[in-house]
Amino acid sequence: MLHEFLVANRKEILERVARRIGAHRVATQTATEPAQGLPLFLDQVIDVLRATKHDREDGHHEVSASATRHGGDLQRTGMTVAQVVQGYGSICQSVTELADASDVSITAEEFQVFNGCLDQAIAHAVTEYEVQRDREFDNGPGQTKLAYYVHEVRNILMSSILTFDALARGSVGIHGSTGALLGRSLRRMRALTDRTLTDVRLEAGAQKSERVPIGPLMEELEIIGTIEADEHKVSLSVDPVAPDMSVLADAQILASAVANLVQNALKFSRPGGHVRVKAYAAGDRALIDVADECGGLPPGGLDNQLRRPVDAIPAEKRGLGLGLGISLRGVRSMGGDLRVRDRPGTGCTFTIDLPRAPLLPAS
Repeated sequence: MLHEFLVANRKEILERVARRIGAHRVATQTATEPAQGLPLFLDQVIDVLRATKHDREDGHHEVSASATRHGGDLQRTGMTVAQVVQGYGSICQSVTELADASDVSITAEEFQVFNGCLDQAIAHAVTEYEVQRDREFDNGPGQTKLAYYVHEVRNILMSSILTFDALARGSVGIHGSTGALLGRSLRRMRALTDRTLTDVRLEAGAQKSERVPIGPLMEELEIIGTIEADEHKVSLSVDPVAPDMSVLADAQILASAVANLVQNALKFSRPGGHVRVKAYAAGDRALIDVADECGGLPPGGLDNQLRRPVDAIPAEKRGLGLGLGISLRGVRSMGGDLRVRDRPGTGCTFTIDLPRAPLLPAS
């Protein structure tokens, strides 16, 4: 059985791992690299494999927790995120190579369990590495908005490349935690790109006014938002829109403003909560409501959040501060306004108010 093979060959496997890691080392690395993470992971995999199918949940939790600690430890000692992934990958490569050389067969179930542990470890270690790196960046003095954007783009691209590499090499499966991490990275990149493009256009005064149908905008929003809602364990509903409903706006800026509100609603709503998006006409105005279940606005309300500088906003709340500020500027540049209605203890409803486009003459 695989766990017996791992126990009997533990020393050889870890020696192979050390040689692989050593081949990737660069001169700037120190000798203080935490040595406990990978041996501990191997021992936890053995415990999970040894347990019965119904008793493996605790073992998987231990894998996730120790990988989280390991990712943070590696970041603090100056390792790169690539070396985080390479370390776990070296475990997989060493085990499979030694098993092949020893003519030991691995059953489909054993491989699935081993692969699941590896998948969890990579995803949790990389995630914690990013959290620690962001916290270190946040503590730096006078970080500008541009510096924040560049930092975010670099982090997202690096995570995307490394998780894709792990998936492409077959170390882990696309439907596991590592695949989910890649999906989150790509969605973060999309949101950041939209927000940055909107910010640049607003700074340059390059926005334009045109007839923008609301229906197609809501359809695209529902498709993309449903994926993110599943990730946050929140439900999303988008009410049907009258087919003749259009606004006078800049299409890109409007899409970015609505997307920011929906992303914030999904991010800050409690698990099991519900986010509802509704677009409707009120006289010569068009209103788009985004209602969440975040529990209500924090002290100081919306104005306090919008006035805070970039470097004063905690990393986990950056989407709220930057996204709302850009949404407000964008909506107002199109002759509209952004309002919020607090529902204490439940959530809040953000409303985009824009001039409605005149109805087209019947053909």
